[in-house]
Amino acid sequence: MRAERHGEAALRRRLDALYRHYDHRFVDPDPLQFVRAQRGPADREVVGLVAAALAYGNVQQIKRSIGAALAALGPRPARAVRRLQPREARRALAAFKHRFNDGRDVACLFFFIRQMLEQSGSVEAFFCAGLDAGAEHIGGALAAFSERALALDHGGLYGRGRLPADAGVRFFFPSPHDGSACKRLNLYLRWMVRREGVDLGLWRTIAPARLVIPLDAHVFTIARRVGLTRYRSPGWRMALDITERLRRLDPHDPVKYDFALHRMGLWKKDDEIRSLREGPAAQPSGGPATIASGAPLRNKRRAVSLS
Repeated sequence: MRAERHGEAALRRRLDALYRHYDHRFVDPDPLQFVRAQRGPADREVVGLVAAALAYGNVQQIKRSIGAALAALGPRPARAVRRLQPREARRALAAFKHRFNDGRDVACLFFFIRQMLEQSGSVEAFFCAGLDAGAEHIGGALAAFSERALALDHGGLYGRGRLPADAGVRFFFPSPHDGSACKRLNLYLRWMVRREGVDLGLWRTIAPARLVIPLDAHVFTIARRVGLTRYRSPGWRMALDITERLRRLDPHDPVKYDFALHRMGLWKKDDEIRSLREGPAAQPSGGPATIASGAPLRNKRRAVSLS
């Protein structure tokens, strides 16, 4: 037991050093750039959901796609969404394509956000309508958020009647009930809820202690490599498992380490990654100028789909 506590204390020291190192200087390249570029909280909340929804695939492709989607909203995204007409948005996004999502899907996402704002006043209030005050984590609220979002009017973008089962907009709203790690929605929540580091802390209803790690391919690889999880396959159970392990290091803010873990994986910082499992902590290496030219991590394992 004493050895286990000593090991956790050492891991906490290493991760805390990396958390302090990977600050706002390292945000580029990341979808969070687009959110931080907005001045007002309403615009940041709207842009955050759009940016998180498109945060899958190659990072440069992600940035191009987010930029193209936001161009349709102009300089005041929240105001534009409140005035948005779904068919006009679809025409404005006619040339949009991001892997298997197209302009119709993004137009529908915009229209869903408009309805969230009309019904609840903010995306936060819409999300928190499904929040269980006694729940240990936000899994139930995430499932309720996606279910309620997908029940909104799609504005005829997918024909008549209910939203089809194969509608591309569904990909933006995964659910823990389906086993998904819900990486992109957990990423959005991290941006909105955490009040330190690179994150924005716009939402005050949810405590950071209840967040779940945004489990992407980089966090998956590092967690498996350094023993942060007992699971082999990515999904909601693994995301909870990693979060619980990190909660032992910081009960009040377990996902604060996510950004550093992602940067280490993206830029293949092998010395830093090894330090989480072995001996004394390696000194964090490289400033933004150095890291920008580093080789990305190429995971030779099978592709990881985390939603």
